[in-house]
Amino acid sequence: MPGSARTMAVLTVSGLVVATAYTVAMGANGWLWFSWVVLALVSVGVWAAARPV
Repeated sequence: MPGSARTMAVLTVSGLVVATAYTVAMGANGWLWFSWVVLALVSVGVWAAARPV
């Protein structure tokens, strides 16, 4: 996995942990989860673009 894809994967997993912790502590926030889904989709795109054909 190239460096950019690895960085995006780490950011996505970190974002999931933060979103979950926020939801547990403060309650659900739709925009927070929407932002995480967008980040996850961007991460998949970076991984797909960096993947050798």
